[in-house]
Amino acid sequence: MIPLTLREIAAAVGGAVDGDPEVVVDGPAFVDSRSPVAGGLFVAVAGEHVDGHAYAPGAHAAGAAAVLGTRPTGAPAVLVDDPVVALGLLARHVLDALDTTVLALTGSQGKTGTKDYLAQVLGAAGPTVATVGNLNNELGVPLTVLRADATTAYLVVEMGARGVGHISYLCRIAPPRVGAVINVGTAHLGEFGSREAIAVAKGELVEALPADGTAVLNADDPLTAAMAPRTAARPVTFGEAGDVAWRGVELDDLGRPAFELGYAGAWHPVRLTQTGRHQVANAAAAAAMALAVGMSLDAVADALGAARSASRWRMELVERADGLLVLNDAYNANPASMVAAIDALVSIGGSRQRRTVAVLGEMKELGDGALQAHRGVGRAAADAGVDLVVAVGEPARGIAEGASSAPEWPGVAVLTAGRDEAMAWVRENVAAGDVVLVKASRGAALEKIADGLLEEEGHTP
Repeated sequence: MIPLTLREIAAAVGGAVDGDPEVVVDGPAFVDSRSPVAGGLFVAVAGEHVDGHAYAPGAHAAGAAAVLGTRPTGAPAVLVDDPVVALGLLARHVLDALDTTVLALTGSQGKTGTKDYLAQVLGAAGPTVATVGNLNNELGVPLTVLRADATTAYLVVEMGARGVGHISYLCRIAPPRVGAVINVGTAHLGEFGSREAIAVAKGELVEALPADGTAVLNADDPLTAAMAPRTAARPVTFGEAGDVAWRGVELDDLGRPAFELGYAGAWHPVRLTQTGRHQVANAAAAAAMALAVGMSLDAVADALGAARSASRWRMELVERADGLLVLNDAYNANPASMVAAIDALVSIGGSRQRRTVAVLGEMKELGDGALQAHRGVGRAAADAGVDLVVAVGEPARGIAEGASSAPEWPGVAVLTAGRDEAMAWVRENVAAGDVVLVKASRGAALEKIADGLLEEEGHTP
């Protein structure tokens, strides 16, 4: 963040200074008092269960320069009616002072993987700041922006939406020059009601682009490709038949793709280090965004090949000391990402001639179609040839039912009462030669099963 006095911050957000107005904030903003930032701005948010103002004195004592809140706490502060709104105003004020290219992306699945690829590709061309984890909402986007400073060449912002108008608001905080819609799937279907409604919300990103900007759209997703008329920007597509395309995909024995990446008649080989065929589309989306800001195809391809996993619990493949392979993709889940992870599991199992075990939990926010969606995932696991399917908890019952309904499937489907029972069952029934996938929505916390399997043999993940 660029250094600002409390007087300057108050002027930017329409607040009042409590304390010395010449106190300087020269560190990023933060909301978790357990991770204080020296010289930073602690944003005291009053949530449903916790009021950040109670932690403001401790954050200041730990090194924060000041507080952004609604009432005095004894620390130097800027007082406002709504700290979240003020945080967005401050982020836009800082961004307007920087010579930084903003690239934003959204999508129902794959946006974090794409963001991680893009951040590393752009990092090869210049100083880059990108969203950490899933900080993609009205708090996360301004927190990301406020990590940028005068040296930042590229700002990569992941944007999420739980309703119409959300992305428009985020684009007012961080106006993008390049915007990508990765896909329109069924994540948050319970909140939106239909994929068409999701497309309306996701398309707000391309509507916010300037005429001299670039809209990156998925050519293989009809609802995304149809967004081209909604933007004044130049459209560029990615996909098997997109402007940025791929061909000749081959997977190694750990499911890592090698392929040729193509654009404008030129092709360049790429070998990714992450597991899963679906990583190819993520990489191509990142490539299209990087090409839009002037990087060359060969530089993009080389950087993609050098990219490493940057987010925890997303297709993390770890081998235990005795040879058991654990594929931890427990960060989040929806039907499409479940099927992609299952395909990766089966690919690894087939290449290494190992038994495959899918430990799958609930997919949240699917609305009235949740049971059918879970059954579909179970059926997909059986059709793909997974040997053992373990459904974790009653909300995931449909997964076991779907697998069991597959005709002539020789595998076994088990429904466990919850995470602890699933952990006990897996410990008793997996062997050193197996490959185990662990995946569910974030609330299921199935990474604890993956961690438990690895710790069992003395391997600390």
